[in-house]
Amino acid sequence: MIAVSAASNRSKADQDPATWLPPAAGYRCHYITDWIADKTRWGLTVDATEHDVLADQLSRCPDAPITVTLAR
Repeated sequence: MIAVSAASNRSKADQDPATWLPPAAGYRCHYITDWIADKTRWGLTVDATEHDVLADQLSRCPDAPITVTLAR
């Protein structure tokens, strides 16, 4: 969990990266890699639009590792 301002939390609501990305561009690689790791960890689906946005954003983060912690 990451502490954010109330305004930022309200702007994101329950949106995925296809419709919302952090306003701080410097944080997006971290956000995207965490999103992918969580989806992988829990075996969650990704729709086509979400996949395209994730792939596009990830292409801007060439050296960002994705670390998946196994679910217990």
